Amino acid sequence: MTIDKNASRQRTKIDYPFIKAYRVEPALVTLGETTGKIDSIDVRIYDRDRTICDVLRNMNKMDKEIFNKAIQGYIKDPKKNIPNLMEYAKALRVQKRVRELIGVWL
Repeated sequence: MTIDKNASRQRTKIDYPFIKAYRVEPALVTLGETTGKIDSIDVRIYDRDRTICDVLRNMNKMDKEIFNKAIQGYIKDPKKNIPNLMEYAKALRVQKRVRELIGVWL
């Protein structure tokens, strides 16, 4: 879960189910935000391009197999949006990783 880094830690403490909160700059919270449906309920989620940037930001904390599946899935995805990916990569400071790990496949 991504939240504003200025949000109260007490208000965002969730014990069950275990959810890890990632605190980011306020402007980055809504970057790439869209809506999706889960059990007929609208929820805010990140689009595929923002999600890949988050995967690249946290690649050292992820299982290598899951990381590779995410990258390969994105590369094969016909709905990927490279201009959005590059915009998000710049804002999230992962441009170099995008060029090195995804750029070679495009």
